Amino acid sequence: MKIGKRSKQADERKDDMNRIISWLAVVLWMAFIFYLSHQPAAVSNEMSKGVTEVIIETVEKTVPNHAAMSIDVDQWNRIVRKNAHFFAYFVLGLFVIHAMKVSWQRKNGWQNLALALGFCILYAILDEVHQLFVPGRGGQVKDVLIDAAGAAFGVILYLLMQKGRMIFIKDR
Repeated sequence: MKIGKRSKQADERKDDMNRIISWLAVVLWMAFIFYLSHQPAAVSNEMSKGVTEVIIETVEKTVPNHAAMSIDVDQWNRIVRKNAHFFAYFVLGLFVIHAMKVSWQRKNGWQNLALALGFCILYAILDEVHQLFVPGRGGQVKDVLIDAAGAAFGVILYLLMQKGRMIFIKDR
């Protein structure tokens, strides 16, 4: 009897730790997004241009004389900045849906999808409002839409992977 109790308690502690770590990942990623969006426009642009220059140099080395090189650094920079929005919220979507799954164990995937997306979109809206108070920055509806698309892609990919995992386990 004691072995069964000990095993159940160990499982509960493991589940609790998994929930804590999952929500901690959500909070830390949200803090990272906040940190990036709190950068004044000049600082944020310099960071993006640094990434853009590395991408351009890499493309030039791997595909010399490529037609895409006719795009100037500012155009590439805009593409990099918008993709950064998508990627940041893609990761947030993954973290949120996972934290919800390990915390509430809802069986209804649609509920999880709606709650996770709602959470991410609300944060995207708050982040854009926050940028209204950062020197040189401004909130943009277009950025919220890009953020929402990234979060949706992350959440849906997670749910599809979970479903695929369940099908694989059933087939074994």
